[in-house]
Amino acid sequence: MVSTDLRSRALTLLARREHTRRELLNKLAPHSASEAALDALLDELTHEGLLSDARAAEAILRSRSGRHGLLKIRQEFQQRGVPAEVASTVLGAAREGELESARQVWRKKFSHPPTNADERARQGRYLQNRGFSRAIIQQILRADD
Repeated sequence: MVSTDLRSRALTLLARREHTRRELLNKLAPHSASEAALDALLDELTHEGLLSDARAAEAILRSRSGRHGLLKIRQEFQQRGVPAEVASTVLGAAREGELESARQVWRKKFSHPPTNADERARQGRYLQNRGFSRAIIQQILRADD
């Protein structure tokens, strides 16, 4: 049986935001008496539908998609412990809107297309640092709208 203190800590963390299994494991490990008890708790929470890597990945995607590209979001998935198959499913669905998202990010920062190579490089670096792919960046910087 899992201690009620550990379960209440887990529920408090999950009430604030979605967590991946690895995040919750890392946060609860210092408070757990044994690894087996912690694994049992996480299995129980998953079985009850309170802990879901897919929901956590979708929440991360929703919060980052307006400002960051899929490359940066994928990196955050890896840092937070989202399983690869869940990450590819969630990112696959988001791939369609990446170009429009990158355009919005670019428009918010820059008022006009680049006029020379230095400006093109600066705008490209900005988008690259935001996690957009090279192909998306080229499409945006070539557009003359």
